[in-house]
Amino acid sequence: MSTVTVRRATREDAETIHRFSVALATFEGEPDAVKATPAVLARDGFGPSAKFATLIAELDGRPVGFALYTFNYSVWEARRGIFLEDIWVEPEVREAGVGRALMAALARECRDEGYGRIDLNVLHWNPARRFYEAVGCAHIESWLPYRIRGQALQALANS
Repeated sequence: MSTVTVRRATREDAETIHRFSVALATFEGEPDAVKATPAVLARDGFGPSAKFATLIAELDGRPVGFALYTFNYSVWEARRGIFLEDIWVEPEVREAGVGRALMAALARECRDEGYGRIDLNVLHWNPARRFYEAVGCAHIESWLPYRIRGQALQALANS
């Protein structure tokens, strides 16, 4: 029987994080979207000023998935939360409990640190929506995600 373990990523995992990020972007139809390099991920994801955190899931000691996240703050709940930016499990090991192990590790971090929630966005066509609902995530239909970036961000900043 295979064993799934989840651990905090280290700087040495930057190549793996990059590989998983590219695989996720490709799955989402954006194969050229990843601008970060392993060196940038190593710089930005570790140390006292880390901009994100990452968990690595291993199956029998081999990295097979990751969860990359940042933190948010809810004034309503008066506490911090996790924003799950990216989660990826290698297709050949889906159904082995890897995704659930990653989500459970995030939930334990919330519980242990006193955080109030985990937020994430899912593409409307992604079949993983069923998985998220199965682990207890609720689709908030009344909220729509918005984003400003690129030229629009620059134009606003310059106004």
